[in-house]
Amino acid sequence: MKKLEIIIKPEKLEIVKSILDENGINGMNFVTTMGYGKQNGTIKSYNGNEYKIGFLPKIKIETIVADEVVDKVVDSIMEEVNTGQYGDGKIAIYNVEEYIRIRTGERGKDAL
Repeated sequence: MKKLEIIIKPEKLEIVKSILDENGINGMNFVTTMGYGKQNGTIKSYNGNEYKIGFLPKIKIETIVADEVVDKVVDSIMEEVNTGQYGDGKIAIYNVEEYIRIRTGERGKDAL
């Protein structure tokens, strides 16, 4: 099993959720966060004055997936979310040693 940590632009959340649903991934968590990467923020104008916003809104999604669907899910997300512009996001993939559904006591893939 793998944990995916997906950081994207907020407007891409429904696209990623659809990809997860299409691949039988039954759950995810997400938080709204702020961050910056190579784009290093943005310049905004207000009443003729320019100012720099150092942090931009992002969504961080976390989900656990079976090993056999990781590549398909990651490839689909990259294809659908990529605009070729700075700020498209990142995906981190972690190994998961154990996964337990508290309600039933199921473990491993059965708990997915």
